Amino acid sequence: MTHIVFQNVRVLDATGAAPFAGAVRVVGNRIKEIARDGKALSAPAEAEVIDGGGATLMPGLIEAHAHISFCNVAALEALGDLPPEEHTLASMKHARQMLDQGFTALFSAAAAKPRLDVVIRNAIEAGEIPGPRMRAASPELTVTGGLGDVRRSHIERSTFAICCDGADEFRRTAREMCREGVDTLKINPSGDEFVPFARAHLTVMNESEVAAVAEVARSRGKMLAAHARSAESVKMCLRNGVDVLYHCTLSDEEALDMLEAKKESIFVAPAMGIMYATANGEGADWGLTKDHPVAIYFARELERCVENMKSLIKRGVRVLPGGDYGFAWNPIGRNARDLEHFVKLLGLSPLQAIHACTKLGGEIMQMGGELGLVKEGYLADLILVDGDPATDVTILQDKNRLTAIMKDGGFHKRPEAGRKAAVRAAE
Repeated sequence: MTHIVFQNVRVLDATGAAPFAGAVRVVGNRIKEIARDGKALSAPAEAEVIDGGGATLMPGLIEAHAHISFCNVAALEALGDLPPEEHTLASMKHARQMLDQGFTALFSAAAAKPRLDVVIRNAIEAGEIPGPRMRAASPELTVTGGLGDVRRSHIERSTFAICCDGADEFRRTAREMCREGVDTLKINPSGDEFVPFARAHLTVMNESEVAAVAEVARSRGKMLAAHARSAESVKMCLRNGVDVLYHCTLSDEEALDMLEAKKESIFVAPAMGIMYATANGEGADWGLTKDHPVAIYFARELERCVENMKSLIKRGVRVLPGGDYGFAWNPIGRNARDLEHFVKLLGLSPLQAIHACTKLGGEIMQMGGELGLVKEGYLADLILVDGDPATDVTILQDKNRLTAIMKDGGFHKRPEAGRKAAVRAAE
């Protein structure tokens, strides 16, 4: 069994407490021992000793709204145009990219084809390809004329969604997705401003359709996630036991109260990344300038989102980073930017934002109690950071500042041999 000791590090344990000078021993795939107050740990002869040089040792990041198969497209139908073979290879590349960026676990918010997430998850678990721990999702189950329905009467097209109409169709499709091995079922009860025939404030699924998928999720032991921007879609999801609510941006006071009432059992991820990038004209190269109607709308929705997320956090609801990365102007690899949004837009401290991306991330992965903290007995998913994320979370966006990445007790990226891990002065 392997023994690895990180000496001379600042331990950011992600409980919300300030980092402390210390050392951490990893045995096998678990954190075995932690020393505080600068004390060193004695190491057996066979142990590998890493001198952190004062760098920050913290839990690996956890993405709560992952789309590794969305491939940074500018148009939804472009996902349907990708053949499954090329699409699988691209998804494999994005999984590794996420791990390279310090994300040691991801909760998928939808796959672009029915088995993409499942295949990548299985290959990662088998050690055949590098990637984060992964909860695999279905494509987004939507209605005719809902988000993800890119078909037209004169041409058949597809994207990240499976179109269903009526409770029986949703029930059957959900069962098929469970048969194929997903961990999470995803539904689209609300629209989105990108969709001219199903805007964000509209609720396009009905109660019986949501209830049908929820019934399958409960009977098969799966989690249920939902794209829910409109207030009514949020309420419908809560009435039917949805576990993960994405967006919740247009929630009214009744919806906020209902979210608070369910705070022990639900997760909310507002996906501010896509709204911020669109509102600020970062899609200009693809026609989404700041004066585009969709960009103008997203600027307004982002304001509403910020107000509602601040309220939910104050009420004790678990609000997690994860910003719909996977579109051309909001690409995969930029995911750690959401921590900056949590600090600058929601007013959280860096430590609070990191807690949401680690400790709460372990909970959405259904691995609370063993993932998301630097704590004895927890899984050794760790990153060694050149600098102090407790004062500046933006350094987590620079993969070159990650001097070591460890997942399940093994190095995906190890410090350079024979050298102390670099540490920069506080900026």
